[in-house]
Amino acid sequence: MRQIVIGTTNLGKMNEYQVLLAGANIRLLSLRDIGLSAMDVEETGTTFSENAQIKAFAYAKASNRWALADDSGLCVDALGGAPGIYSARYGDIHTSEERRRYLLDQIKDVPEEKRTAYFECVIVIASPEGIIAQTEGRCYGSITFTELDEGKGFGYDPIFIPQGYDKTFGQLDEMIKHELSHRGIAARKMVELLHNLAIS
Repeated sequence: MRQIVIGTTNLGKMNEYQVLLAGANIRLLSLRDIGLSAMDVEETGTTFSENAQIKAFAYAKASNRWALADDSGLCVDALGGAPGIYSARYGDIHTSEERRRYLLDQIKDVPEEKRTAYFECVIVIASPEGIIAQTEGRCYGSITFTELDEGKGFGYDPIFIPQGYDKTFGQLDEMIKHELSHRGIAARKMVELLHNLAIS
């Protein structure tokens, strides 16, 4: 079976990819599996695409294997698109719970109809020689006034309600979330690409 390194140390994201890429007939290796869990790639790009490319190529080169990495984040209209590419370090805060509280505080006076937002994800696959392909996905919705979670999500999931639903990603059934999510959309496109790539 073909093997691809997933360039993340985020257990929640790794678990999602196990489900999202199940149809690609590949074995996913974590950074821990290949002894690179301590490797830190600096995200110097100014877009999700640039950061995903930087990470995918760095992990491919370091492992001498094909590698897949993504960059994703939450873009809130009332904050001018923030936190965007800085979602994982928004407000220079270290825990997801504190970042969610910080974001909600930033827009506490914004009315419901203006709390629109979207999640964006760009997935890149690279070989040790360079970038091979990328896919992207977006999921539109809105930001809640308080956290609504049933332990089914991570990151900003407990404060994001996808369009057409009345539950947050933190409350929705996992398979529904995978169908709707930015990462799910980008991953399905990537599965199609992987079927046509000669990965050694």
